[in-house]
Amino acid sequence: MASASLIHARCGYSPRFTGNRRSGSVSSSSSSTSSASSSSSSSSCCSSSSLGFSSGTNNSWRNQALRAQAMFTTTRGNFGSSRGITNERNEPDHLLVLVHGILASPSDWTYFEAELKRRLGRNFLIYASSSNTYTKTFGGIDEAGKRLADEVTQIVQKTDRLKRISFLAHSLGGLIARYAIAVLYSPNDLSNSVAPNEETAYSSRRGMIAGLDPINFITLATPHLGVRGRNQLPFLLGVPFLEKLIAPIAPVVVGRTGSQLFLTDGKPEKPPLLLRMASDCEDGKFISALRAFQSRILYANVSYDHMVGWRTSSIRRETELLKPPRRSLDGYKHVVDVEYCPPISSDGPHFPPEAAKAKEVAQNEPSPQNTLEYHEIMEEEMIHGLQQLGWKKVDVSFHSAMLPFFAHNNIHVKNEWLHNAGVGVVAHVADSLKQQESSQFVTASL
Repeated sequence: MASASLIHARCGYSPRFTGNRRSGSVSSSSSSTSSASSSSSSSSCCSSSSLGFSSGTNNSWRNQALRAQAMFTTTRGNFGSSRGITNERNEPDHLLVLVHGILASPSDWTYFEAELKRRLGRNFLIYASSSNTYTKTFGGIDEAGKRLADEVTQIVQKTDRLKRISFLAHSLGGLIARYAIAVLYSPNDLSNSVAPNEETAYSSRRGMIAGLDPINFITLATPHLGVRGRNQLPFLLGVPFLEKLIAPIAPVVVGRTGSQLFLTDGKPEKPPLLLRMASDCEDGKFISALRAFQSRILYANVSYDHMVGWRTSSIRRETELLKPPRRSLDGYKHVVDVEYCPPISSDGPHFPPEAAKAKEVAQNEPSPQNTLEYHEIMEEEMIHGLQQLGWKKVDVSFHSAMLPFFAHNNIHVKNEWLHNAGVGVVAHVADSLKQQESSQFVTASL
């Protein structure tokens, strides 16, 4: 285990792990600092539908004319052309990058793009990433993240007047985007800044992404804690027999990405990628990059999502999954609850010796029994790392939809006709972006 200690030291992991739970303190500018155990950290979250938007919106889904509008006013993986990138009359200064999930393509965003453009106006350059289409998502979250980072860099270099950047990602795309922003992250040296104004003060404190001010980081049904194989892996549709077999063959089915999602990637003594992504380590400043964004929002399906479960997409423990409201928020059908969870101070995630042993067993003799303890340790550690940041968590329930079992694709309206139950979610995302944009202009005018 000597080599394991070296890895822990380089990546900022400690070989120690307390038997039950570590304690942390809630740190929020709006509330006093108090001590709380991690098992009860959910109590620090402010859960109320009043945190949603009060004004109603038109949830009727749009006709196909919007598709043409989206194709004309947004870019779709074509950074060789300047069409849609600049507008001589009113050039956009806010880049919004859309990142699709596994075995998908930019076309999955057709409806979403059109609605965002209609609701947000000309300040946004909406770009649907195309660097990780279809089977390219099998090559590993890290490799996909690097490709996305290169793609964003090219867009920024080819586009004038960009000042701000946001990400909106679905499913696996959320993990790819988290890796990419760590590649694109650069800390700001305040000593070289000359009297930053209010508009740039936040980014000056937190850092930049691709040289731009980071504003929003939003994920839809993303497996932030990986998957256990229980109603949480694409292709299996919740079939128990297949889920028992998938752990050992995950790399065969979905390549390196599969082993990374099951937390079994790399040598036994090395922390899995998703655990490293819950910290700042030699692989990247993952937490610092996320912290740089002014707003971080998680949208999670509370049920009927047989690809990504509620726990992993909302970064919650099993004990925190309380029965959600069944009534939608006004104006946002199927959006049932919004809560803000302030940051909880922590010494970060660790990779204890018992986790290394459990990982080795999970790799050599994969079974639900052998991997359960390992996954529970890793999930708790990832939660400790990610809860160092404040998150807004939006719960979505398609229990009353005509096709609730399409929840994973409903949440971002993958197909305008088949998955239109998610138009309320799209409206909520658009209004979240619009609200944050409005606050930017108010701050700048003060």
